[in-house]
Amino acid sequence: MYYCCAITDKGIRSHNEDALLIHKTVLTEGVTEQKLSNPFLIAVADGVAGEQSGEIASFKCLEMLKQVSFSSRVNMERKLNTIHTSLAKIGAKREHTRNMQTTLCAIGVDEHDMLYSMNVGDSRLYRYRNRKLQQLSRDQSLVQLLLEEGIITPEQQKNHIYRHVIFPVLGNMTSKPEFDIKKHGEKIKSGDILLLCSDGLSDYVSKSEMEQILSLECPMVRRLQLLMELAMQHNCADNITIIALTRLEHAGKNYH
Repeated sequence: MYYCCAITDKGIRSHNEDALLIHKTVLTEGVTEQKLSNPFLIAVADGVAGEQSGEIASFKCLEMLKQVSFSSRVNMERKLNTIHTSLAKIGAKREHTRNMQTTLCAIGVDEHDMLYSMNVGDSRLYRYRNRKLQQLSRDQSLVQLLLEEGIITPEQQKNHIYRHVIFPVLGNMTSKPEFDIKKHGEKIKSGDILLLCSDGLSDYVSKSEMEQILSLECPMVRRLQLLMELAMQHNCADNITIIALTRLEHAGKNYH
């Protein structure tokens, strides 16, 4: 069994272009906690800024993803490509949805408790283990490419003028996304916290600040609220979505 806690909020913006999925539940506002049995999928989707109807793209993406009966036998690249094609077709039907797009960062746990991850865009997956936070996903963005080529430093990456330029994501009408799908070959270990988030968190709260809050001895829902509050204190100008997943037998007082 697993414990999952999630929070999503529009922040200072007029509406929320983020959405989250926990198994068969899609949420666009508020907080939720769930017990999960394998197999399942959880995910964060962030409607692309600068394109139309991002909130429709993220919501419909997760509504389609929740229909996937995840298992070790499912071809997730095929499933994600079908979602991408469907979003592009929906976007092409009306002017107000034209070229609507969304990122997607997801975790799958199969019938054997093995961990998978799926990523397209710059929403992120982290693993908190032994009081240290490690990013497991790779940003599909221009600044990440510049960083890997040694053109900019990690400090420059944070405030770079092109930090919001990302590669093609779900729904793009001209270019097909590259789905980064990984079978991690391991189970979620005792005490691990897997953290999914939109860039409303990762752009405004540092790794060390996340580590400090995740180490607190308080319910998980409170830790996620503190992460969101810190992003707002740091003048977050975006929507914020966070999901935390851990083994239920080690959630203890973190549940409820």
